[in-house]
Amino acid sequence: MTPLIAASLAACAGVSPAVGGEAPAFPVYQFPADAIPRIDGKADDWAAVGPAYRITEAALAADDGSNRRPDPRSLKVTVRVGWVKGLNRLYFLYEAWDDRWRFAEPGLAGDIFELVVDGDRSGGPLIARFHPDALQPDAAQPRAASDLWWNFQNIHAQNYHIFTPPGDRDWAMAWGPQASWIKRMPWSNVAWRHGLRDGRPGRLTMEFWITPFDRADPSGPERSVETRLTEGQAIGLAWAVIDDDGNGRDGKGRDGKPRRAFWNLSPHHTMYGQASQLCPFRLMPPAETRPFAAEWSFAVLDRERRVVAFRDDTAGPVARRRWDFGDGTGSTQANPVHGYASAGKFTVTLEVQGPRGTARHAKVWDVSFTGDPPK
Repeated sequence: MTPLIAASLAACAGVSPAVGGEAPAFPVYQFPADAIPRIDGKADDWAAVGPAYRITEAALAADDGSNRRPDPRSLKVTVRVGWVKGLNRLYFLYEAWDDRWRFAEPGLAGDIFELVVDGDRSGGPLIARFHPDALQPDAAQPRAASDLWWNFQNIHAQNYHIFTPPGDRDWAMAWGPQASWIKRMPWSNVAWRHGLRDGRPGRLTMEFWITPFDRADPSGPERSVETRLTEGQAIGLAWAVIDDDGNGRDGKGRDGKPRRAFWNLSPHHTMYGQASQLCPFRLMPPAETRPFAAEWSFAVLDRERRVVAFRDDTAGPVARRRWDFGDGTGSTQANPVHGYASAGKFTVTLEVQGPRGTARHAKVWDVSFTGDPPK
């Protein structure tokens, strides 16, 4: 897209929650089911994810209103985001070169990739200090900070401070009471590749996935609700690259002393706790470079009368189609409803034709109204 990824998509398209219409959004690449990235810290699984999906340091800016950009002689970053249809996971490939990595300290220090996700774009604050009750300390019954932590923080949107690399720390600080489970399998996974030494320059590759939640319950995953990811959906997402450089060109203040540089995708520093300030990202359909393939699904509407609703799920434009319902009848509709005259086990076939070719897909005995035949 450029320049500067269309000024970071016009400053994150207004960073407003749940907006109507088709606001500009960063694209999220759809991996096919047979090419899901293996979390091993290697970038080879991402070779098909083209330049349109790569967000570099050029899209990041200082959050002090100066619009300063990272100096590539000090910091280079590329982030790619992906998803897989049918899995409620967001996949990330983070590649960075820094002129001075810091990761030996045990606390919340060093180089950090701070990631915030609001899967359903519900917006609003996500950390305790921004809750309306916390902002009214003189209220008749102000809520205690501990109550807001346990019953509000990170619940409808989630913040991860990811250490790059972690050194001897856990891989991330999940900024909420969900930390005991949300950054573990089967809710997340991570791997790195690097040969870094603390205080020296070098390159890091980090690959991970997380599960976004409409409700990440502090009590655990049993009472939590995952964000259901669907094609075309917009989600709220943003990140900050915290470069705890010490001696880099972007790591000193006017007095020449070391400081931490915050490079944000969102134009707002407080995006870390305000989900309304996140950027829109859209879950894209499969890339057109994939082979043209027919696909379909069905639902039984009436078992007694043997009525079935069929749906053409073929990705890409379809000019003509032909259904064979396996009982000597067929249809050319996109989503036909068919009633079977008698019970049986049917092989149903969909054949499609479009600008990218012809394809056919059959399912054997998935549509069935009788028991298995004896052996």
